[in-house]
Amino acid sequence: MMQPPTMSTAITEGVRVIVTSRYVPEQSDPRARRYVFAYTVRISNESSSTVQVKNRHWVITDAEGKTEEVRGAGVVGHQPVLRPGAKFEYTSGTMLRTPRGTMRGSYGAVRDDGSRFEVQIGLFELLLPASLN
Repeated sequence: MMQPPTMSTAITEGVRVIVTSRYVPEQSDPRARRYVFAYTVRISNESSSTVQVKNRHWVITDAEGKTEEVRGAGVVGHQPVLRPGAKFEYTSGTMLRTPRGTMRGSYGAVRDDGSRFEVQIGLFELLLPASLN
């Protein structure tokens, strides 16, 4: 079985989402089964319409198959409006009880004409580097 990458790229109707993840050892405590990962998301509007990100939906799965779904308004407290050619980047984080897992999801978005669509976020891996294991 091929492992998911620690980076993903997905394009939905001209909106590109690139995500990279990294392990955060200074916030983690493996003895307590606390593994913290940061992920950086860059949303780029490559379409000809202005797009606003209204909400998010994440599916986070640990190595034991436990899945958590996170839904909420906006991203990191914002509902960014992206004109054609604009980008929005943010970093957030999640905690797992296992040294590896995956994340994927989507953003609910609306175009300037009021039409709504789902922007896909490709599957990426949350992974404790082997050198730290």
